Amino acid sequence: MAATKLTVNNNGSIKVEGDFEIVDMEGNVYDLAGRTLVSLCRCGLSGNKPFCDGGHKGNFEHCATAFALPPRKVS
Repeated sequence: MAATKLTVNNNGSIKVEGDFEIVDMEGNVYDLAGRTLVSLCRCGLSGNKPFCDGGHKGNFEHCATAFALPPRKVS
């Protein structure tokens, strides 16, 4: 099995590739028809949410640059 990799694309989707499953809020599994790569919508403009359909083009800007999160808060 391939490790799951998420890639945050500039001005677009999150590409998910590898071995994964996607479930809704109730735990129902999306039928991915054997795909090992999908793109998830980040802009909210897709007509096929949660999957990207390219609706973001020209309507969503975000430069995806990796950074370190601050330490987790411990209660």
